[in-house]
Amino acid sequence: MNRIKVLFLCTGNSARSQMAEGILRKIGNDRFEVFSAGLEPKGIHPLTFKVMEEDGIDLSYQRSKHLDEYMGKMHFSYVVTVCGNADKNCPAVFPGAGMRIHWDFDDPAAFVGSADEKIKKFREVRDKIRDRIILWLDEIKPQSFQ
Repeated sequence: MNRIKVLFLCTGNSARSQMAEGILRKIGNDRFEVFSAGLEPKGIHPLTFKVMEEDGIDLSYQRSKHLDEYMGKMHFSYVVTVCGNADKNCPAVFPGAGMRIHWDFDDPAAFVGSADEKIKKFREVRDKIRDRIILWLDEIKPQSFQ
């Protein structure tokens, strides 16, 4: 079976796109080959690791990557931007991309608050990303998995 290649893209590749990569790897089983990148990679935020571990997802094998590692070098069935900045600044024509999708999520790394409020924000964004991926899998199932 050919696996569907998906690239999740955000600005820093520190939280949202990393979460999406880990979640789709887990719930998409072997149907997907999943990647993430950023326009300005900053390293994976420590709270990203923490909230994903709470969900049984190990991100220790993932790293923050620049979009240039993939652009024009690999074909993706889907390029999914997970923040407004990436959607606005990602090239309109992405070489090697089948379909471009945009899902806008708050940046938990930019959230200002107490330690408890910050972890809560990371969990909230993680859960929203998981819910959106589950919905998307249901939407594409008739097209991709028959």
